[in-house]
Amino acid sequence: MKPVAFKSLLLSTFILLAGCATTSGNSASTGSSSSSGNGTMNDLIVNAQLPAGARINHSQSLIMGSGENWVGRVMLELDQNPNAAYNFFLEQYPQQGWTLVSAVRGKTSLLVFTKADRSATVELNEGGVMGGSQATLTVTPKSTLPPAPTPSTQPVRR
Repeated sequence: MKPVAFKSLLLSTFILLAGCATTSGNSASTGSSSSSGNGTMNDLIVNAQLPAGARINHSQSLIMGSGENWVGRVMLELDQNPNAAYNFFLEQYPQQGWTLVSAVRGKTSLLVFTKADRSATVELNEGGVMGGSQATLTVTPKSTLPPAPTPSTQPVRR
C-alpha cells in the first residue's frame, strides 16, 4: 500500500472513531477509579500519571483505547500554578519512560515527549479554575511514514 493511501486510510479511521467516541460526566479527580465496569476516563488513561488534584474536563477531552495504547486529548484543570505543573511533567514523565524532545517555558509552556511508538505533548496555560492552570495532554502514535530522503552530498557524474 502506498504511503499516501495508508495515511488517508489512517486519517479516515481516526475520524470515524472520533465520531463514535463518547465520554460521560463533567469532571473527575485523578485519584478515583471506577470498578463498575463502565470505565471512566481516569481508568482509560491509568498509565498517564497526572499532577495531584488534576480534574479531567470530560466535555473537552477525547480518548480512544485504554491502558498503554490510548491516544487522544485530555483537558485538565490543575490546582497547581503553571510552574509547578511544568516541573511535575518535566520530572515525572522521564521516570515513566518518556524521553523529553522539546521544552518551551513561558506564558504558554509546551513539553514534547516520545516513548516507543508514541508522542505526548503537554501544553500548559495560566488561568484555570480558581487561579490554577490548565493543561492539554495529547498522545498520538508516531508517524508511520518513512523519513524524507536527504539530498546526496556526492558529486553527480556525467
